[in-house]
Order: sequence, then structure tokens, then C-alpha cells
Amino acid sequence: MKALLLALLMAAAQALAQPLDEVLARWDHDEHPDLRSVLVMRDGAIVAERYYNGETADTLHDIRSAGKSITALLAGAAVDSGKLSADGRIEQYWPAAKGTALDGVTLDQVLTMRSGLAAFDEDPASPGNEDKMDDAADPVAFTLATPAETVPGTRYRYNSMTAYIAGVTIEQATGIDLETFARSTLFEPLGIQHWQWLRDTANHPKGQGNLFLRTRDLAKIGQMVLDNGMYQGRRVLSAEWIQAALAPRVAISDVDRYADHYGYFWYRKTERIGGREIVVHFASGNGGNKIYVIPSLQSVVVVTSSAYGKGYGQRRSASILQAILETRP
Repeated sequence: MKALLLALLMAAAQALAQPLDEVLARWDHDEHPDLRSVLVMRDGAIVAERYYNGETADTLHDIRSAGKSITALLAGAAVDSGKLSADGRIEQYWPAAKGTALDGVTLDQVLTMRSGLAAFDEDPASPGNEDKMDDAADPVAFTLATPAETVPGTRYRYNSMTAYIAGVTIEQATGIDLETFARSTLFEPLGIQHWQWLRDTANHPKGQGNLFLRTRDLAKIGQMVLDNGMYQGRRVLSAEWIQAALAPRVAISDVDRYADHYGYFWYRKTERIGGREIVVHFASGNGGNKIYVIPSLQSVVVVTSSAYGKGYGQRRSASILQAILETRP
């Protein structure tokens, strides 16, 4: 019986693969030669996979701010181990934050981009703008010196500084380098063996991004999220944390055309396809890098792209997702 069921599942996957392959082939000659890969998983199996413009399955790809969503998963690993709490204040774990604008700010507020800091990546003049932080001789001191702008928890402002704060807070709470912590709590349990994580001048892995991973390994992360923290029968993260991270905590559709809500560094949008409403959770990075998690379809879609700083990258990824969703009856 098990063999018959497996054969039926494989046949179904093969039946789906052909039309999906045709869909993905539409972008073989895209006018912008910076799409890198698209991978589709359904029911835990890869049903379509395509690489473009010199990319291969073994290429490590910079997913930019999609790495923030992975930092949120690492925060969950620290919460699961009792080292952190979403309601805990940053200065409880990072003593140097006491007496700064981070004093009294909770991890929940950091993970939802509501820290209250004067940090806004879309405004070059913002005191905590990402480029200024990256250029700082001491990014830790720069971050701790960033002033408050609003009351914590009252306003969503997209900025990379909060993800950097999350990464340093995880290190402070666990006493472990963020990349080392990622290796033991996330990468090794998922069988991820190859990655690169850029560090700042203070030698901290960039919790805000610049994490390089292979497309199939990004799909593993998406599958684990889809399965509420489980991967191939092993518990990686608690279901409670996955649900907390994906929960629609902040409405952002008025400032983000591609999302309805924001959770813990994860986005959520309801796509309307052929009269259906399909909830999609996703990690998102500059250029159109995505990990899409689609619970109602038991699907994961990964898109990698090098269209950094190009608005069409995000539009292209949204079009690819829509085309894939349209193949599902």
C-alpha cells in the first residue's frame, strides 16, 4: 500500500512538472538578464526547478534582506531554548543598550520594525539609515547612538538596523556567534552544508542580510516553515514560534504594494487567483529574492535574482509567483 501511494505521489508530481516547466521557461529570455533561479516544491517534493543566466544548483546566492527572515527563525531558536523572550526588553539581554534609545524596547517591537528608532532605509537623511550604518567604523556604537523618533510599538518603519539589533541580541543572549548559532540550530538540522555570511567591521554576521545560500537550501528553510518547524520528521523550531513569526502583526499594505501584513521579519499577502484567495507568507530581499510559503497549497516557491536596486526585480518575482499559482487547480 505504501509503495502504491508513493508511486501515485510521484506520478502526480511528474504530471505537474511539465506545465510548471513550461511556465518557468517563459523567463528564459527575460529582457533583464539577472533572474537566477526558480524552484517549486509541492507536498515536500521538488516539482519544478530552473536556473537562468549562468546560475547552477550549486551557486551560493546573496538573498539580501530575505536573510532578515532567517534571523527571525534564529530568534525563535533562542526563544525555544529559553534564552530569549518576545516580550523581553533588549537591554535585559544586551546590557550596553541600557540608557540608549533601545532601553525598554522589546524583542517583539524589534522583530516587527516598530522599535521607535530614527531609522528608515528609504530616507538617506534618516540617522539610522542602512547605508550610514554600513559605513560606520563601529556599527555597534553607531546603532546604540541612534536616537528615538517615535514611541516603541506605535509605527512600522522598514529598516535594516532593527534586524542587526536582533542578530546582536541573539548573540548577547546565547553567548554564541550568530553564524555558529545558525549552524547548530538551523543549518545542520536542515542538512545545509554550504553558505557564506558577510560580517560587519565589528565582526558580527549581518543579521540584516548578506547571507548567501543555494536555491535548494532556501527551499528547505521554506519547507520547514511550511511544516510548522518540522523537517523530515525532526523538530527544528517550535510550532508556536513559526506561528508567531507568520502571524499578521502589523498592517502594511498602505506602504508596501507587495504585502498586506508583517510578522516577525516575515511578510503575508492574500493573493487572488481565479476567484480564490490564497494566503502567502514570504521572506523578501532586494532584487526580488523570495521564499514563498503557501500553506493551503502545501507549496514552497523560491526565487533568486540579482536585480539589486531595480524595481522590476520585485515585480518580476510577483509575476512568477502568480503564474505558478495559476497552474494549481
